[in-house]
Amino acid sequence: MFLKPDYNLKSIYDIDLDELKNNGIKALLFDLDSTLMASKTAFYEEKTINWLNKVRKDFFVAVVSNNHNPEYIEKVKKVSDFPLVFEAKKPDTKAAQELMKKNNLTGDCTAFVGDRPLTDILCGQRLGCTTILVDSISADREKPIVRFVRALERCTVKK
Repeated sequence: MFLKPDYNLKSIYDIDLDELKNNGIKALLFDLDSTLMASKTAFYEEKTINWLNKVRKDFFVAVVSNNHNPEYIEKVKKVSDFPLVFEAKKPDTKAAQELMKKNNLTGDCTAFVGDRPLTDILCGQRLGCTTILVDSISADREKPIVRFVRALERCTVKK
């Protein structure tokens, strides 16, 4: 199986927000770990907070995460002031669909952003969203085995 995200970018900071806005995108649904924050850290870097504040001026922002660790979830809730969905079981779409329905969002006006092709991008495609694949926000600090597994997963991405 090959997946072709609509955008394949180095990081969230490379997302062309003006282009998305011009294409009718009104909402950005993000994966959490390795997309908006380093995996299992439960905090946003200042650069990310500043960028998210800019994004939120023009877009609805929410997180759809597969994370199911109760302590971690509580920590993330304390540092986030936008909707969060955990235990989403991506690429299953049920949790994301519920979030979208609750906020009157449709796939054609929503972009799904994540670092994993087989969970985030596949989920976004199944929802009919614009899909944006990014590298890990902490790629420069990840262990070699993690980078290797990411490279293997990226073999499913059609250029």
